[in-house]
Amino acid sequence: MDTQNPSAPSRARSRNRGTNHPDGQPFAGVTHEHVRHTENFTVIGNDLVQHAELSLLAIGLACYIQSVRPGTAVDIKTLAARFPEGPTRIAAALRELEAHGYLRRSRERTATGRIVTRTVSCNRPGHRAARETPSRRPARRTAPDEPAPRKRLPAVPRPSFPAPALLQAAVDVLAGLRRHDPRLLLSATDAEHLAPGVAAWLERDLTPTAVRHALTANLPDEPLIRPAALLAHRLTAQLPPPPAFRPPASAAPEPRHPLQTCDGCERAFRAPQPGRCRDCRPGPFAGGRPE
Repeated sequence: MDTQNPSAPSRARSRNRGTNHPDGQPFAGVTHEHVRHTENFTVIGNDLVQHAELSLLAIGLACYIQSVRPGTAVDIKTLAARFPEGPTRIAAALRELEAHGYLRRSRERTATGRIVTRTVSCNRPGHRAARETPSRRPARRTAPDEPAPRKRLPAVPRPSFPAPALLQAAVDVLAGLRRHDPRLLLSATDAEHLAPGVAAWLERDLTPTAVRHALTANLPDEPLIRPAALLAHRLTAQLPPPPAFRPPASAAPEPRHPLQTCDGCERAFRAPQPGRCRDCRPGPFAGGRPE
């Protein structure tokens, strides 16, 4: 009969995870205590937060920009007012993000002539967002206070010469549409998008009243879900042709009188009727010029 060792443990003791290294020594690095987020969170890639060439300020700034809602101002002045770093350091961090493809900035002119800076934040530089087919598009969960995504408005015609005065006249036409039909109340963004289309009509010798009538005539009786889209369609589909070219009217040629023989000196001169030449007449305006 075999002898038994009563001091041997019945099973190996498991080490406490997150406390000891496999060799029995405590961990010197970080341990994570994760709680699953269910709202108010942003997914940030490790290629950004562990980037080997970006500064810590640039990484933090990129994380902040990726977390804000679309349309939030992220210019240098606004960021300097939001964070303790000054404009110089923030500007340098933005240049870092541009150099590594996490940020694209361009200056553009709006339809009203105002210069704005358009900023695009890229969470994966070098990758484009894939277009999902309707059958495979995953369901998107939105918070109760998050607005639904807005559809893009159709394109509108553009004037040949978008002068500021012409665009302002177009905005005035759009702003006055609600007086004819309250359903045509437009936002400032919609008016800015539609203004070039109205300017293209005004450029074709149409009066503001004629444009207003074309946009408000024969509207459907049911509620207008997207009035700006309806106006964009009418501005494009009903665009009148350019006015016919009319050459400038030229001055009428001076009549050429027949030659007459002077009754005094018998010299030839031009005049509408016979008589005396200028030298033989006492008055300076009584006849024609001698030849």
